[in-house]
Amino acid sequence: MSAILLAMTGAGWDPAEWQARFLALAPRREVRIWPDRACNPAEVGYVCTWKPPPGLFAQFPHLKAIFSLGAGVDHLIGDPLLPAVPLVRVVDRDLTARMSEYVVLHVLLHHRRLRLYRAQQREKIWHEHAQPAASEVAVGILGLGVLGREAAELLARIGFRMAGFSRTEKSLAGIETFHGKNGLDAFLARTEILVCLLPHTPATEGILNLALLRKLKRDGALGGAYLINAGRGMLQVDADILAALEESSLAGASLDVFPTEPLPRESPLWNHPNVIITPHNAGVSDPRALAKNVLTQIERFERGLPLEHVVDRTAGY
Repeated sequence: MSAILLAMTGAGWDPAEWQARFLALAPRREVRIWPDRACNPAEVGYVCTWKPPPGLFAQFPHLKAIFSLGAGVDHLIGDPLLPAVPLVRVVDRDLTARMSEYVVLHVLLHHRRLRLYRAQQREKIWHEHAQPAASEVAVGILGLGVLGREAAELLARIGFRMAGFSRTEKSLAGIETFHGKNGLDAFLARTEILVCLLPHTPATEGILNLALLRKLKRDGALGGAYLINAGRGMLQVDADILAALEESSLAGASLDVFPTEPLPRESPLWNHPNVIITPHNAGVSDPRALAKNVLTQIERFERGLPLEHVVDRTAGY
């Protein structure tokens, strides 16, 4: 029976906790934590990972599959020594639900002007702001993968005027869809609250720049445009977001991800009154749910069934 290696770096990851979850579900399976000098590289068949060191996978001659434990795979595809084995995204119902919670929370936060009321509370000001109905507010989801589709459908049920943009043509009931380079400008022009859930690829890096943000609809029901980025940090240009806020191309932003994490203490984003910062926890990975998901995939694979959610390395997701 092939061993599973857990290789994860960065804040918030407890490999021992992940190992305990895997062993509780599969006590007969050998589950190791990298770096483990006692682990025989030839016995490793699967690696479950987040931001591994470059070249790690090359030492495992019998590797069968690599599972990315987070929402993105950009931390893997850039490895020049990445073996030609299936690279699998862990698509878990719990992670999807948590991401949708975050998106709905922050769309409603901007829609119901909570930031303004919090500022008024600090100054003990009693003043009501105009409140448009959800049906008057145009929300756009940039990226219609599993996470984007779920969030779009939830927001549509609340009553928002929903649209989504994807690289290729897609159809969603009750949601206006745009695709391709020609559709992006039209999508942005009708969007007041932009929710970015794109993957990080060479084509999407830096896409949230000043030129794009200036194309958002600023004369809609909210009287300004808002950005929510819960996708990948490398999609946004921090300086351009600040510039868009200063020139009123943006009225506010909710940012969960950043090009450099943790966000440096000297970043002016921390103190900007129109920015809400969260520490990359929009879609937190639950070790129990993800361990079960990975083990189910491995069991199916070892019975000769195909792996699900295999990454297209050319597309980058």
